[in-house]
Amino acid sequence: MNTRKISTTLLVAACLLAGCSHKEAVERSNTLIRWTSFGVPHITASDEKGLGLGVGYAYARDNLCLMADEVVTARGERSKYFGQQGVSSARHANMESDFFFRWLNDERSVAAYWEAQPEEIRQLLSGYAEGFNRYLAKAGSESSCHAEPWLSPLDEKDLVRLIRRLMVEGGAGQFLSAIVAAEPPRKTATDKVAHRAPKLDRFALERGSNAIAVGGERSGNGKGRLLANPHFPWQGALRFYQMHLQIPGKLDVMGASLPGLPVVNIGFNRHVAWTHTVDTSSHFTLFRLELDPQREGHYLLDGQSQPFERRTVQIDVKGENGDLERHERIIYSSHFGPLLNWPGVAEWDEKHAYALKDANLDNPRAPAQWYAINQTDGVASLRRSIEEMQGIPWVNTLAADEQGNALFMNASVVPNVPEQLLHSCADTRLLQTGLPGLDGSRRECDWQRAAGAAQAGILPASSQPVLERRDFVQNSNDSAWMTNPAAPLTGFSPLVSRTGLPLKPRTRFALEALQRLKGGTIDEAFLQHLVIDNRVYMADVLLDDVLASCRGKADLAKACGELARWNRRADGSAGSGWAYFQAFMERFARLENPWEQPFDAEDPINTPRGIDLAREEITSQLEAILFELSHQPVAAKRQIASTVDGEPIAIPGGPGELGIYNAIQTDETGEVVGGTSYIQLVSFTEQGPVARGLLAFSQATEAGSAHRHDQTRPFVSGLWKPLPFTEQQISSELKLESIELPQ
Repeated sequence: MNTRKISTTLLVAACLLAGCSHKEAVERSNTLIRWTSFGVPHITASDEKGLGLGVGYAYARDNLCLMADEVVTARGERSKYFGQQGVSSARHANMESDFFFRWLNDERSVAAYWEAQPEEIRQLLSGYAEGFNRYLAKAGSESSCHAEPWLSPLDEKDLVRLIRRLMVEGGAGQFLSAIVAAEPPRKTATDKVAHRAPKLDRFALERGSNAIAVGGERSGNGKGRLLANPHFPWQGALRFYQMHLQIPGKLDVMGASLPGLPVVNIGFNRHVAWTHTVDTSSHFTLFRLELDPQREGHYLLDGQSQPFERRTVQIDVKGENGDLERHERIIYSSHFGPLLNWPGVAEWDEKHAYALKDANLDNPRAPAQWYAINQTDGVASLRRSIEEMQGIPWVNTLAADEQGNALFMNASVVPNVPEQLLHSCADTRLLQTGLPGLDGSRRECDWQRAAGAAQAGILPASSQPVLERRDFVQNSNDSAWMTNPAAPLTGFSPLVSRTGLPLKPRTRFALEALQRLKGGTIDEAFLQHLVIDNRVYMADVLLDDVLASCRGKADLAKACGELARWNRRADGSAGSGWAYFQAFMERFARLENPWEQPFDAEDPINTPRGIDLAREEITSQLEAILFELSHQPVAAKRQIASTVDGEPIAIPGGPGELGIYNAIQTDETGEVVGGTSYIQLVSFTEQGPVARGLLAFSQATEAGSAHRHDQTRPFVSGLWKPLPFTEQQISSELKLESIELPQ
């Protein structure tokens, strides 16, 4: 640590201890960044421009190459630098990714988004870009990608492009390939893009979350408590980053944010803690268009012929010899939005085409929404902010405050399609596939305008589920229905929240555990153990019956013995029985209605449950699975985080669909790609918030950083570290590092 950094730290600490204000300290240093354990930056500035400067600088220090790579994606320039081969962090082929993002982030749309931002947000974004560029100029030559031509300065437009990419994650972004592939039938395109079906389930699997907000009646001290356990990617544009932001007298908030955002997405301040879980609401609809048989390139809307909009998108592609080649593709759009082609589901043929309408394409409010949340002083003001602004794109919000209030809001940007309209305008073929499909030949089937909505065509907050309690609210990516079984949330548009459907195993796991408390205190230890115990809930649902079917059958002994010895956990103590259970469940999931107690909407927490061993066809199929597993090798599945020193770290947890609260996803090599990310457990006390947590994958991706894996090992051990929030907690760090940045 150099002398300048030490003297800066001592100067600020002395000023604060002597009683001068943060504002005076900040005026001396302009923007101050202090790093505590695990490389968490605490950024103090006198205004938004200075705050953004600190965020951009700190983020670049830890993730310079990651940010530059994601900016290349958002600009639509992957093919320019990497050629046709390769994929983005979201696993889209370079060319299709580029065509999509050149269409999404055209100059007019980016400029309009920027113009829609309040001055505070513009200052934050301008500062962020300046801070990133300042670090790039200072230390870019030391980065692992220093020689790459795509490592370049960024500007505010690049940050807008990243944010717009984030906005469509719950809608158009899931249909990226289908939008780029859309073309009239029998048309020969210059650049063919493979017709690949959108993987809508991947969004739900990789962007999940658990959350429990505890009210004063169950916290033990009359104040609130919050567990935040978001499941997000471990790499790329949705990789969380920890930070603490301060503008004295205005802002004091700590938590985690996504790349390019100079505000806290999930976090806490002195009065309230909040988190998000990916919701089940639909943020888009599809429209089936009736083509005009008399005019090519037209469709009929209320009997009137309408032309498709044709936008030619051009990209540069690096050839094998290094030269750039210009490629182009036409993106077609209708009155409702872009056309898509989804083979077997929503195909553009001689009679019909399909258009996508994404509510978040017209939502510029998200950055200001999170900045407003950062400054709220309790559940009431947080709720009011979301209801008035309606900027949350595709997640639920759960919160707890110092007054002992617990809040759940399934309030995001959702199409206003009342249930009656959904039935009268339904495209039954699409609905049967689980997609919200409407008749696009009639204007009356378009989204409805509603008084009080922040945006034309979306539901007002008053029509979306909200629940305030003094005991608890929870969500693990189910609908709002069973947020608290004592107060079911019903009667909403199916596009917002549905009722009477089976609950996800993670939801059942949490609700069963809460029921076992019999109204007692929901303390920190209880909440932490939900995550770190790595209990496999589905084993409790059916494994006893599996073992009962094993009795007296020597030819099933191998599989049955492994399953019987297994401790029903998904961690380093599990042994080989965990691998056998995963292999068993892959096969068991194919059985049709094997349950002894089928799902019952009157008892959703406890059903379905047990295996119907009285049915011979079920027992024979069960025995066939166990026989197969007993007579073939069952390899343990790798689940690791690679390290720069070549020694991988084994990661606990597993598939969320098996009821593992600590949900983890891997790629085909066993490398962890998503799951538990930022964890925070915040309890309010008379002295203020007390927070513990960590970032499972750690702060940095830069190869030479000391903070590349330093939180991953505590995560594996279940050790959640204190999050230093107060000035005393920050200043007491023995290895405190700091820097001052003049504006």
